[in-house]
Order: sequence, then structure tokens, then C-alpha cells
Amino acid sequence: MTVTLKRILLVDDSPRDIELALDALAQHNLANEVLIARDGAEALDYLYCRGAFAGRTNGQPAVVLLDLKMPKVDGLEVLRQVKGDPQLKLIPVVVMTSSREEQDLVKSYELGVNAYVVKPLDFHEFTDAVKQVGAFWALVNEAPPGSTRSLRAKTTRHP
Repeated sequence: MTVTLKRILLVDDSPRDIELALDALAQHNLANEVLIARDGAEALDYLYCRGAFAGRTNGQPAVVLLDLKMPKVDGLEVLRQVKGDPQLKLIPVVVMTSSREEQDLVKSYELGVNAYVVKPLDFHEFTDAVKQVGAFWALVNEAPPGSTRSLRAKTTRHP
């Protein structure tokens, strides 16, 4: 049986957390490609195929792993825009944050997050959490038809 590996968009401004997540995903071969966005603005540019990603023609990621506390555009605003857009709302978004604040948890679910994971402080627990989240969303979860197609392919141009 051949398993099709999918693309993951990792949105985080912490170089340490990015490195740990990449190591965990690579150790367990959980994605063909992990794309990194270091703030919310870069993540939105990627998803909307604009700015540095204007020429991007590949489809949308299988899942977005999203930190909340970031510069430029925070994770809640990214979540608000993604889940409020009919062309992006089917992309699963998993908040992976150090925030244990109840208001962040509640607001994330109000905005439509698919899962909320508090980043463990322990190295091994953190890599295990990333591995479990990556395995579920990139390998186990069955995405709705067309949810990972390119936004550009579904967008109609207006004169």
C-alpha cells in the first residue's frame, strides 16, 4: 500500500520550535514538504498566493500548524481570515501554542480551529506532540474533496 505524503504549512516565529517540529516530522516521514511561515502575514501571503508566493501553483497544504503569538499578524487573525474565507475554510488548522489562556482557547474554537494543542515544554513531549498531530492530519485524516487544490485554480478573475 502506497501512502501519499501531503504538504504541511508550519506557522511559527520561534526558530527553536520550528527546528524541533521539522525534526519530529522528518524523523517520522510525515510530509513531502513542510513549508515555513515565520509570521501570520507570510502565512496569509502563502495561502492567498500573493507577495513572495504570487507565482505559486501547487495546491493548498493538508494542514496548517499555527502558533498564536506572532509578529505582524497574530495567529487568531490568520485563523479568522482562513476560516472566514469560503475558498480556504476547509483547510484544517491546528493551533500549536504555548498559551494556556482560556480566552485564546475559546476564541480559537469560536473562529473554527480544528484542534488546539498546548506546546509541551519538555523536548521529547514536544516532538511527540508534533509527531502525533502531523500523523493524524497528514496521514490519517481524510480531507474534503478539492480542499487541497490550488486557490488560483478555483479563483475567477474579475475585470
